[in-house]
Amino acid sequence: MIRFTSLAAGKEIGAHAYLLEFDSLRVVLDAGTHPKRDGLASLPRLGDLPFGSVDAILLSHAHLDHSGALPVMAREHPGARILMSEATRVLSDALLHNSVNVMTSQRDELRLAEYPLYTHRELERLYPRWETAPMRSPFPVTDGADVRCEFFEAGHILGASAILLERQGHRILYTGDIHFEEQSVTRGAALPTSGVDTVIVETTRGNVARDPDYTREREMDRLAGHINEVIKRGGSVLAPVFAMGKTQELLVMLHDLKQRGEIPDSPIHIGGLGTKMTRLYDMLGGRPSRLRPNMRILEEVRIVISSSKKRAGQMEYHPRCIYALSSGMMSPKTVSNIFARQILENERCGLFFVGYADPESPAGRILATDPGQPVQLDPEDRPRALRCEVQKFDFSGHATRESILSYLETLQPSTVILVHGDEAALAWFGQNLPAKLPKARIVVPEPGTAYDLL
Repeated sequence: MIRFTSLAAGKEIGAHAYLLEFDSLRVVLDAGTHPKRDGLASLPRLGDLPFGSVDAILLSHAHLDHSGALPVMAREHPGARILMSEATRVLSDALLHNSVNVMTSQRDELRLAEYPLYTHRELERLYPRWETAPMRSPFPVTDGADVRCEFFEAGHILGASAILLERQGHRILYTGDIHFEEQSVTRGAALPTSGVDTVIVETTRGNVARDPDYTREREMDRLAGHINEVIKRGGSVLAPVFAMGKTQELLVMLHDLKQRGEIPDSPIHIGGLGTKMTRLYDMLGGRPSRLRPNMRILEEVRIVISSSKKRAGQMEYHPRCIYALSSGMMSPKTVSNIFARQILENERCGLFFVGYADPESPAGRILATDPGQPVQLDPEDRPRALRCEVQKFDFSGHATRESILSYLETLQPSTVILVHGDEAALAWFGQNLPAKLPKARIVVPEPGTAYDLL
């Protein structure tokens, strides 16, 4: 018997966790938190797992929607083996410690007695349990188990892994978050191309059609053109970015544009967690999934690092600069959200989005607001007129729906399980996959419902 159950909080992006049962062996794929929920409500369906019943927890990558609940799950399953790539181990440790700081500061603000969900000390005790495995090197999930595991480069961020599980010839591939194209720092995914029976696949961009004439170089040219216009009129650019992954990709992209003389040598400001994660990316420079492994971003890119002692609201605005600040969705109280108040009403400035923005986030609201109309970044702040230039660029770390569809058509699995997408994204794949895989079973799993795979 092989059985799949989604432990995710819902059929949407956030709190990802998936259970695979191989008879009595129980394996959990990822353990994330939900970015739109707080406290215990942000966790996956951990109550569906009896205490101590999980044999192994496999982590695809370090982003908190996949890793944020790992300490809680590990606490409830003290005998579970915990496995990930080496880069994911380093990056997850930093993100989870930062998450403790965020939850601690939110404890009184949100009146959540359960915060923080775990502590720095608990993370330190947990860290020795984290095991690492190299890419493309099969290993048994647990000692003596007849289930073997293998990690493949997923291309999403540094260390991101697709996870292949095999038992008696039946092979299950969990893609995690994937991206098939090379980025500025991270190589594209290199996944199995045959012999997979079941695919558990992300659908993040299922509701987004890419321009058929798109190329990354053309998009970089467009970015350079808009940066030049802002700098020429004496303004500055704010690019809200995720501290890990998107910050490093953008810094290298801007460096390349400067080296080619396509944008002026304007100072690039970063600060806070983005600085720490960039330092870790440099430490992990020699890994095979990283392009230009010898490049040290903090040394080679002209970066102005904001003092960690400064409050986010005190970051000074300077003209003709580029600010790469987190968070990518401009969540309230973050550096990008607070600094944007100096940008929004300035017609000379530009607010450029280079990654995913949830429609309900402040970033999403800005993208949906017409020029000159008011937009509210934080319930505690006044609405501000949107007078700066707003642009959206396609440098997503997620695969396009077209490339995922093409991959699945090549793979020809017998079962496809659609996860990690909103309702419209899941619907697009559900409507378009049958034409490519007429014999396949297509599943959009209900959280908490078990589905037999064999």
